[in-house]
Amino acid sequence: MNAREGTRGLVTALRTLSVLPVPGRDASSFSTALYWFPLAGLFLGSLQALCAFAVALSGWSELAGFAAVFSGILLTRALHADGLADLADGFFGGKNRESTLRIMKDPSVGSFGALSLVLVMLLKWIAAERLVGLQAYGSLVSGVMLARWVQVLLASTMPYARRKGGTAHSFVEGAGKRHLAISSISAAFLLFLLLRADMQQVLLLLAISGGVAAILGVLSFRKLTGVTGDVLGAVSELAETTVWVGCVLFFQ
Repeated sequence: MNAREGTRGLVTALRTLSVLPVPGRDASSFSTALYWFPLAGLFLGSLQALCAFAVALSGWSELAGFAAVFSGILLTRALHADGLADLADGFFGGKNRESTLRIMKDPSVGSFGALSLVLVMLLKWIAAERLVGLQAYGSLVSGVMLARWVQVLLASTMPYARRKGGTAHSFVEGAGKRHLAISSISAAFLLFLLLRADMQQVLLLLAISGGVAAILGVLSFRKLTGVTGDVLGAVSELAETTVWVGCVLFFQ
């Protein structure tokens, strides 16, 4: 991979993970963007933390926590939240692999999807409000960054589930050990900086987010024999939430 292709990978990563109007050309291989997912997550998390900090100046920590969550939804156009809802509908409503994939493809949101969104967003808001109150903005950014790293973790270690391809097919198809290794080193380094060189915290958060990815990966393999774009979106939401809650429980 040359420097030009690497730069285009960053452009593709930001365009894929956000609604920001990023100038430049996409990478010729979409999987190149996976190298940049942690850095893209760091950028998005910093914007969310900045929004929370600005609102926190008013002294209203509950609203600042809401700003952290809502700005994330706006920046991604609810891409990962949509994946979570589709996964919940499919996993709880599908009786077999085919019906699960069909339900996940349906654009409408069912009862399981709606409940999963309400519960996860509520938990995220509670955790974000507490982190803002403690001025732990690095922890907020860490959750967003690791939420993008776990997408690379699953994309690099599992096959794509749909036979006819789909939204995430181009990312998963070319992903491999090199993507996982480089993105993991990047995620650990960025986490090291965000948490002020506390190696114990770094390892714990990597374990927490990696554990979430491992559990969902096993469930997805049993249900679908692979991953889809919805699975990658769902693991992002779940990892971000779990990291935020973990930071509140263990670090503050």
